[in-house]
Amino acid sequence: MENVKSLNKWANSHTYLPVDLVRIVLGVFLFMKGVSFVTNAQYLHDLISPIDQYGGGMFLLHYIAPAHMIGGIMIVFGLLTRWAIAAQLPILFGAVLVNFMGRMHSESLILAIVILLLCIFFLFYGGGKHSADYYFKMQQ
Repeated sequence: MENVKSLNKWANSHTYLPVDLVRIVLGVFLFMKGVSFVTNAQYLHDLISPIDQYGGGMFLLHYIAPAHMIGGIMIVFGLLTRWAIAAQLPILFGAVLVNFMGRMHSESLILAIVILLLCIFFLFYGGGKHSADYYFKMQQ
């Protein structure tokens, strides 16, 4: 019985690490996607062209890449995680929507839905135990 209790204690203290690793990978992915959009602005313009007919195309070009890059860094470190995720949600909803308005790319649709679901999870879960949010919370 003591062995089960010690294993349960170990599991409770180490279950945060996989979730934090998923958060870090999500942040790195968003950062790299932002870098990709900065280096290939024409690709980003082609992606948002179905929405551009409704206006705001130039705003979207200047919002998506910096939001991915800055938000990705913040998500990696777990700094203001929920705010960084909240800045990503309109972009990800738009990424899913663009696939239905323009040409359907099943790979990018699946990727956008997975990233959207991960962001919604971290919007509720927060930064986790190994994050700057948790560190600053414990300093108080």
